Amino acid sequence: MSEKNDKILDKLISKNIIYIAIITLLCISLSVYNLRWVIPSIVIFLLTIMYTVWISSKKRVEIENHIQDLTSDISSASKGNLVNTPIPLVLMETNGNIVWRSKSFVKEFQNIDIATYLNPIVKEIKLDIEKNDENIEIAKQFNIDKKVYKILGSILKAKKRKQKEYVLSLYFIDETKYNELFDNYNNSKTCIGIAMIDNYEEIMQIVLPERRIELLAKIEKEIINWVTKTGGLIIKTERDSFIYVFEQKYLSEFEKEKFNILDVVKSIEVDLRVPITLSIAISNDGASNYEKYKTALAAMEIVLGRGGDQAIVRKNGKYKFFGGKTLEVEKRAKVKARTVAQSISNVIEDSDNVIIVGHKNIDIDAIGSALGLYRLSKTLNKNCYIVSEPTGKSLGKFLEVLKNDEEYKNVILTENEGMQVITENSLLIVVDTHKTSYVEFPELLEKVQNKIIIDHHRKAPDCIENVKISFHEVYASSTAELVTEIIQYAREDIKLTLLEAESLYGGIMVDTKNFTFKTGVRTFEAAAYLRKYGVDIIRVKKWFQADLESYNTIANIVRNVEVYNDTIAIAVYEEENDDANLICAKTADELLTISDITASFVMAKLGDTVCISGRSIGDINVQIILEKLGGGGHITLAGAQLENVTLEEAKEELISRINEYFAETE
Repeated sequence: MSEKNDKILDKLISKNIIYIAIITLLCISLSVYNLRWVIPSIVIFLLTIMYTVWISSKKRVEIENHIQDLTSDISSASKGNLVNTPIPLVLMETNGNIVWRSKSFVKEFQNIDIATYLNPIVKEIKLDIEKNDENIEIAKQFNIDKKVYKILGSILKAKKRKQKEYVLSLYFIDETKYNELFDNYNNSKTCIGIAMIDNYEEIMQIVLPERRIELLAKIEKEIINWVTKTGGLIIKTERDSFIYVFEQKYLSEFEKEKFNILDVVKSIEVDLRVPITLSIAISNDGASNYEKYKTALAAMEIVLGRGGDQAIVRKNGKYKFFGGKTLEVEKRAKVKARTVAQSISNVIEDSDNVIIVGHKNIDIDAIGSALGLYRLSKTLNKNCYIVSEPTGKSLGKFLEVLKNDEEYKNVILTENEGMQVITENSLLIVVDTHKTSYVEFPELLEKVQNKIIIDHHRKAPDCIENVKISFHEVYASSTAELVTEIIQYAREDIKLTLLEAESLYGGIMVDTKNFTFKTGVRTFEAAAYLRKYGVDIIRVKKWFQADLESYNTIANIVRNVEVYNDTIAIAVYEEENDDANLICAKTADELLTISDITASFVMAKLGDTVCISGRSIGDINVQIILEKLGGGGHITLAGAQLENVTLEEAKEELISRINEYFAETE
């Protein structure tokens, strides 16, 4: 008897007991009132009991028959619904054996060898069962023939002998038309793009007046043809800028072609000393076209901050980069440097005090820039502090000189000390980085509202936001060069100390590898300005001389280097110490002196982090490769840090990214 039947009968018996109890009380009352009623009361009580038992048995049989009939009707209806369900349904075992299938299932897949599709489906479900040995719900999507099906169902567990058996009940819902409608809806959305000729001013200065119109016509023709083949609309907004609108379905074509318009524009034949380059920013991120335009503008800032000659696509808050394989061309104007210098001076004057912070594993470029800005702040009669806790040998000799100078006794602060000097109107200057994750003490970014960034690295999406001034020049050799220009063009008469001038010179010298990499006219002008303070070049070089032990370490790493793809050197520094990043950087530089090596990568363990230094002679863009690992830098010099991985895992990941790079450039 079912549990439901028992509950109904229990209620019936409970009522009868109440009735019997009432009759019993009445009989007892009559007997007490008159003794002649004792025997009749007993007879009445017995008859009542007999009647109750008889009627309960009869009701029990009636209820059971009624429930059985009802259950039979429901079971028949359920079976009929299963057999005739309009949704394809199949019952099958995990070995692929089909137990039962509905009529709609047979009709849906009558011309298809369904077994070939069911086997991988069942195999995937079986893996889920092994991971979670319980009754689990199934909701998966599979392609069967030319259609897309959403498969819903459940897993029924049964036991046969000592082995566990499972039966799968699977419903197949055809979502092909839904997916097509959804894809058509997404593809019909608009994308907003911006295109800009990077070096318009330089080209106009070089080209003869009579050829300018012809050259611009060629450039505009290529850009317009590239957009109009999508049926999109393009408008020239300025002399060197275009805005265009097109449907999203063409975006994948642009990506597949890897934005070949960049190469088309560079291939325009003109007698120029520099190639014509284009920057492109596209966005579909935003609820309205105006929001998409604003996100495209933000993306264009990143492109220009990375040196131009590339395209960036922003989708769902993420960025994807294309191009960017040519070396940056210096195009900074002294007017801008002078304007920025005056703006920074004004912000400093309006602040209570100035706090300067650099990047993790601070180097001479960052500390030299900080000292230069310290002198600017002191000239403006503002207290200035440098928050840093440098470790390792990279600044060892320089720090010894710095600590012995009374001028900076209470200037270099720890993180806790730096937090204590912050006021509501403090100014934070971040030097030699613009990435939130690379700042030595990110807590300062949250604590201080007023911020200035001075950096020369290629711009990354993870940039510090809400800053008053961003002096971000990717064409500069170093941040020290930018700070030197700020000092040089400031309206105040700033007098650097010899140590400050030498630290700035050291920052330029180290980042340019003794003025051999990424140097322009402005680099030498900044160096010449610093030399006027009596910079002792030999003393600066001695700060960064390698000791014999370090030199032998570098030699051992070079000895065990692996050459990948005939031109790329990959080396691993097995030891773990505070100088690992410095050893990696010097080894990567040393590897480039070897014949036929066009790029080098050296990695080492630094706590829970694997640091990677990348260098190239310009043929390979190490910045793009290491950017895929969360790093960044420049075409010829870049770095990355991987958290919670082994050296072997980091090496495999690096090789994978190198393969991606070559696949994209083919």
